[in-house]
Amino acid sequence: MKLVVSSSELVKNLSNISGVIAPNPLVPILENFLFELEKSTLTITASDMQTVMVSEVTVDSSDTVSVAIPAKLLMDTLRSLPDQPITINISKDTFGVEITTSNGRFKIAGENPLDFPKAPQVNRNFNIELDSHTLASAINNTLFATSTDDLRPAMTGVFVDIQEDSTTFVATDGHRLIRYRREDIKSATPTTMILPRKALNLIKSSLPSENVPVVTEFSNSNAFFSFGNIKLICRLIDERYPDYENVIPKANPNKMTIERSKFLSSLKRIAIFSNKTTHQIRLKITATELTISAEDLDYSNEAVEKIDCEFAGEDMEIGFNAKFLAEMLSNLGSSTVTLELSMPNRAGLIIPADKEENEDILMLVMPVMLNSYS
Repeated sequence: MKLVVSSSELVKNLSNISGVIAPNPLVPILENFLFELEKSTLTITASDMQTVMVSEVTVDSSDTVSVAIPAKLLMDTLRSLPDQPITINISKDTFGVEITTSNGRFKIAGENPLDFPKAPQVNRNFNIELDSHTLASAINNTLFATSTDDLRPAMTGVFVDIQEDSTTFVATDGHRLIRYRREDIKSATPTTMILPRKALNLIKSSLPSENVPVVTEFSNSNAFFSFGNIKLICRLIDERYPDYENVIPKANPNKMTIERSKFLSSLKRIAIFSNKTTHQIRLKITATELTISAEDLDYSNEAVEKIDCEFAGEDMEIGFNAKFLAEMLSNLGSSTVTLELSMPNRAGLIIPADKEENEDILMLVMPVMLNSYS
């Protein structure tokens, strides 16, 4: 049984789904790609049991055969080849795989495809319509704020709250919280779910640059995404998400409006001089001026900068983790942002002045206790 395919086309499709494969999977067969050839359609599957990605490639063949091929060995081989048509011969009896190029031959020991776990079925009882650019925006604006603490599994994913008038995406790690709302994604059947970080990272890296429709369907335990020639099925996180709305302070009388790029550039410079453990920086805000300072007492390093701002409220000093603040500002596209504050020991809100149509972004960041230096 054989097929002929472009080496670069095959590498591209394998690269799109190879991120699913775990470095040391619990089940050894999951170190493989599953190849399923049905005439001129080659379906390639990668899985880690929780997430499954499938890519379809058009090839030159009239055969039907399946085999599991070691992923790393196959990828390393194909990446080292120049772009050319390659012939892949597969033995139905021994599962041996032979790759023939214009000037060489490579033999790989494949495995029985029946050992490869079946992809979970999504009882598609719910779906929403969206395009790839909208999905990419939702992922890019939230994913960076998810937690990496597996002891709090709910917070390692993005919470999605689909309602009749809008859909809200929420991510938090306990130190910051992002609420990203879209009015152009809605459903007559309200529902909530938590999408895992790994699956969203895989979607983000494989979404095409052009805007394409994304088929999204959900069941009680799985989510299904399909775009272009790629499908992804992931298990939802079955946990209760924290009540995020209660964390967002409602009364914030002190409002600082500032140019985002200037604020971010200054923040990054000052952060170099902050303590490497706490990343603490101090913001001293007056009616027309923001003073950003940091000091690393262990090494006697310190830095201070002043930049113009507009501030309505009482003069105040507040401490933040510079790393969190810079990452949040980096993920915004608005030229101007407003920092809404109540007290130095209460969370601050970052609100972009410019937003895309149908989009609403709120970023919350917890303050840190200030050291005694002045």
